[in-house]
Amino acid sequence: MKKSVKILSAVVLLVLISAFNVNTPISGGYQIGDIAEDFSLKNIDGKMVSMADYKDAKGFIITFTCNTCPFAVMYEDRIQALNEKYAPKGYPVIAIMPNNTDVKPGDAMPEMKKRAKEKGFTFPYLMDEGQKVYPKFGATKTPHMYVLEKTKKGNVVQYIGAIDDNHKDASAVKVKYVENAVDALLNGEEVTQKETKAIGCSIKV
Repeated sequence: MKKSVKILSAVVLLVLISAFNVNTPISGGYQIGDIAEDFSLKNIDGKMVSMADYKDAKGFIITFTCNTCPFAVMYEDRIQALNEKYAPKGYPVIAIMPNNTDVKPGDAMPEMKKRAKEKGFTFPYLMDEGQKVYPKFGATKTPHMYVLEKTKKGNVVQYIGAIDDNHKDASAVKVKYVENAVDALLNGEEVTQKETKAIGCSIKV
């Protein structure tokens, strides 16, 4: 009887500790140094795209973005510029639209196609159908950036966060986080600023 009481008391104590431990993360996601799993998502041209398709890539600039978020719209030209600058150097941009389109119809595939054509996107714009990929990355915002380095072990997460330090005005940017990360990797150096806070709209579930 005493043993049962002790066990019950221990269980109650564990429940109370877990209930008040606010530092326990509710959801996971990749951390710096983790290996990112490949994905296969439908592009606006109807074809399936995965990182494995890029045989000669040295890494990837993954962005979770959308049509409807004002922050994402402000960054569209800068994301396009990243692809133009770094795709030839082996770090192409892959854009993934993570929102639930029932909640945000403006992010549905026909609208994605329209937006990509209007802006002249030169990178794939993929639909995270079923919202299965963004939780693995731990993305919470649009835009949310991930720089991956292709290694023998797999695609290693080397940077997570914002594109730069000024979402409002591209001409006023002082620190280009993504560019600095990719430049470091291209030079065989360690990324100095590995994480920043992503600024944007919450991903709609």
